[in-house]
Amino acid sequence: MGRIKPYIQIARPDHWFKNVFMVPGIVLAFLFTEITPDFNLLINILSGIIAACLIASANYTINEVLDAPYDKEHPVKKNRPVPSGQVNIKFAYVQYFILVIAGLAVSYTLNTMFLLSGVLLLVMGLIYNVSPVRSKDLMYFDVLSESINNPIRLLLGWFSITAVILPPLSIIIAYWMIGAFFMAAKRLGEIRFINNNETVKVYRKSLAGYTQEKLLYSIFFYASAFSFTSAIFLIRYKFELILLIPILAILIAEYLRISFLHDSPVQYPEKLYKQTRLVIYCILLLVAFVILIFIKLPWLAKLFDPQIHIGI
Repeated sequence: MGRIKPYIQIARPDHWFKNVFMVPGIVLAFLFTEITPDFNLLINILSGIIAACLIASANYTINEVLDAPYDKEHPVKKNRPVPSGQVNIKFAYVQYFILVIAGLAVSYTLNTMFLLSGVLLLVMGLIYNVSPVRSKDLMYFDVLSESINNPIRLLLGWFSITAVILPPLSIIIAYWMIGAFFMAAKRLGEIRFINNNETVKVYRKSLAGYTQEKLLYSIFFYASAFSFTSAIFLIRYKFELILLIPILAILIAEYLRISFLHDSPVQYPEKLYKQTRLVIYCILLLVAFVILIFIKLPWLAKLFDPQIHIGI
């Protein structure tokens, strides 16, 4: 087990929780298609989650291997299995290809659109990690290319339910922008923690061009873009979801607050579960989202009607 453990670690099963971003895609697909849940649909959803986890682990594996020379310069990441010499690189590549094949094989059992989304997730992993592109070394592109995995996960959730129609573009862009917000906050946490320009440049090239001010500008841009595009979706397709706005605003503010903590956990998303308030806000958001998706409140839309008659 001591020999196997490092290979499990580089697959990062503790990061599978990120596939919770599939849930809104699943719920929205039910809303737009009105498909009746049955046992076969449950199997599809479970298969979709398994496929997403396998593909994500493939991306994490290649990330760990190719990042090892840079992780050696990080005060904490230098202890990861690959830079610390616990992993045979050849075996790691074998693991990558096994995970890719397994993930695509499970994806194939669902439908073509799910399979294509899975392939796209793998391609983005290569674009992010592999030279000569290696977008993680390019300022701003590092955030945008990594965060696009969020809407891809939404598509995986959606296509586990239906492959007949596509989700609205507004929600896809909103998902991308909130992911970019999270990634930019992570970069801010990294810069504040390392707090050494020379170490930052060696550890990750993209960080060399960032300053805290530039990251804050980008963070507000991503948060604003998310707000506007999500508002378009809410107003056009499901007005009741406008009640989520206070929870979303608090969640965004709380995440930004956490990014300013010393050795901020936003650098290591798998540790965010220790942030009690953040977890509570996330649970409230998810529960409220599911409830509001399936109820109708006609009076709510009337409150925002510009032609309300007050009777005076």
